[in-house]
Amino acid sequence: MNIQKITNIVSWTLGLLGLLFLFILIFQGDDSIEANAMQGSYGFVSYMIWLAIIVLSVVTLSTLVFSLKNIASDKSKLKKFGMSIGSFLLVIVIAFVFSSGVETPMGDGKMLSATGSRLVETGIKTFYFLVLIAGGLMVYNSVSKLFKK
Repeated sequence: MNIQKITNIVSWTLGLLGLLFLFILIFQGDDSIEANAMQGSYGFVSYMIWLAIIVLSVVTLSTLVFSLKNIASDKSKLKKFGMSIGSFLLVIVIAFVFSSGVETPMGDGKMLSATGSRLVETGIKTFYFLVLIAGGLMVYNSVSKLFKK
């Protein structure tokens, strides 16, 4: 049995199971679902959520596995992947160097540590740096295309 057949069987099974849960939820009605939820029984709503988690997990795992398999199959792709990951890590390190951490009181009365604050600021600065890099590359490509004509 090849991978395409297995994928079709799994996707049809999960799709039909999702449709079954949907029809059951529709026929139960909002009032019944709310009454059960007030008592702590979520019934088919929790089954639908678990089905969504399973589908998301299967899709994410298969995407990662086949992407890494594709990257590892070609040496030039592996080199390009390594350079991309290295560049991304370099941006994160630069953002971390430019970040400072200060203990910050949070809304619930707890304190955010200086390290936690620095990591949050690193994430924000990484986002800003990546936006600037992407914008700069778009401007560079647009301007270079204008001068090539």
